[in-house]
Amino acid sequence: MLTVQDLTYRIGDRILLDHASFSIPSGARVGLVGRNGAGKSTLFGLIRGDLVPEGGEIGMPRQARIGSVAQEAPGGPETLIEVVLAADTERTALMAAAETAEGFERAEIETRLNDIGAYSAPARAASILHGLGFDAEAQNRPCSSFSGGWRMRVALAAVLFSEPDLLLLDEPTNYLDLEGTLWLYDYLARYPHTLVVISHDRELLDNAVDHILHLDRGKLSVYRGGYTSFARQLAERRELNAKMQAKQEAERKHLQAFVDRFRAKASKAKQAQSRLKRLAKLEPIVPLTAEDALSFNLPNPEAPLAPPLITLDRVDAGYGDRKILQRLSLTILPDDRIALLGSNGNGKSTFCKLVAGRLPPLAGEIRHPGKLEVAYFAQHQLDELDPSESAYQHVAARMQGAPVARARARAAAMGFPGSKADTVVSSLSGGEKARLLMGLTAFGGPHLLILDEPTNHLDIDSRAALIDAINSYEGAVILVSHDRFLIEACADRLWLVGNGTVKPFEGDLEEYRRLVLAGALDEEVRPAKKGGDTGSRQDERRAAAERRVALAPIRKRIETVEARLLRLTEIIAKIDAALADGAAFQQDPEKALDLSHKRAEAAAALHRLEEEWLTLSSELESADG
Repeated sequence: MLTVQDLTYRIGDRILLDHASFSIPSGARVGLVGRNGAGKSTLFGLIRGDLVPEGGEIGMPRQARIGSVAQEAPGGPETLIEVVLAADTERTALMAAAETAEGFERAEIETRLNDIGAYSAPARAASILHGLGFDAEAQNRPCSSFSGGWRMRVALAAVLFSEPDLLLLDEPTNYLDLEGTLWLYDYLARYPHTLVVISHDRELLDNAVDHILHLDRGKLSVYRGGYTSFARQLAERRELNAKMQAKQEAERKHLQAFVDRFRAKASKAKQAQSRLKRLAKLEPIVPLTAEDALSFNLPNPEAPLAPPLITLDRVDAGYGDRKILQRLSLTILPDDRIALLGSNGNGKSTFCKLVAGRLPPLAGEIRHPGKLEVAYFAQHQLDELDPSESAYQHVAARMQGAPVARARARAAAMGFPGSKADTVVSSLSGGEKARLLMGLTAFGGPHLLILDEPTNHLDIDSRAALIDAINSYEGAVILVSHDRFLIEACADRLWLVGNGTVKPFEGDLEEYRRLVLAGALDEEVRPAKKGGDTGSRQDERRAAAERRVALAPIRKRIETVEARLLRLTEIIAKIDAALADGAAFQQDPEKALDLSHKRAEAAAALHRLEEEWLTLSSELESADG
């Protein structure tokens, strides 16, 4: 479907693509990964034809349609459903022609409309819009009535609806909340054509793609499988590379020592010259070293506070006369890790501002210790950084009177060592700005850290560093994120925001995903009717949660057994491949016999594990039934 050969592209003196080559088969779903600034978006521009390469070729079928999210979000008077339907240009043209065509021409048009599913298109467009967070009423409103972020969702819906032969998506989850992200995982995993998606979302890269395209130091490499498989293969490749490099260096030293010792001796001159030629032919092996991600600095609170940290008692929250959240009665403990779930617009940000003290309650009472320190990080606050000042200047402003060395040490701890601390904010990448803002937000060691979409602009390694920082932080955390991997790694409580309330969600993220995809989320957040069976429903959910905890050891053992089964299967396959070579028995009979014994042992172990897997699965089914 897509072939790139010796592609070279540079910006000024910096080379982004250095004779890069790769090939993607038709129908593949590919995740494009690499550090921020590596050139991933540039590669998309070259594929689309927006940029001209310095050298190399890009090959695709002649009639292939390329689609990507428009940079300019739609904002005219057309309704959302009209914008999405118009993305299928063939259907739009045929529908217009059908209005005036007659006779045989009209019959041909109708046949083609039926072939492309033109009359079921409105339902398909509505389904995509609904998955991205637009209900039936919103779908019939004009684009101009929505904010920029919501209009970008419409642009995403339009390109998904058009189903191009090659779909290019650049960080599509940045526009979405968790609910839209979960839907997109499922949609992309079933995309019927070729997909290449730039993403730092590990869940998307593990569940929606079947190949990883890695851009590193100007080179492109394709790996089969999702991100977890890619990370394992890359680690193995780096380990092998390091061994080869060490072996080559040892050979180089040995050859050089011989040359240095015998070059002057006539009897050894010919051998010395031979080794010199061998040295000249030894191509240096480029080390595949991993670039360490800079850590995040989240200082712990100096003086921990006694629980509870914050108590909300029948609190209403909103703006002016408009109530967003009502009658909230919740408690936050000093070591809580809470993730807020719920679609955008339901009040997650309102709740964060309420708890952070940035929004006074309309009714009710909020109680907390007088010394409570709350830090609130939100992406829109990036605009609060002074673009003309450096990271060091921002830090020094928080440390009035402190020695320069101490301020620079603090800047370095936040990820801005040496001269990097003197780079002005306007020259920093989005990830670097987020790192600086987060460090400044948590500067004083707060008791409660509120993080609203902290992973936007962060690459995968930086997200992993953020997870480590959150899990090492000793205060309480409230987290809003569309990154499922981050939530599962950091949160131990889930609160669901919707229909004017905030309440604990007793299930896990997998259960929440099922609710989202089944369209049953509204039922979950709907307030209970008086006199209803809410008690029994809560008891059922609590019992389900307890059952999941009780069954966790069995599930964990099953996962371990399955991993060992896979490993043993791979070992047996390798032994079979070696034994299939008839010459092996003749060249080394003892080794062949040893392999036969090892295969028998592996087969016996495989049989035992299969029996254990069947037993555990039966236990799980019985207990879960």
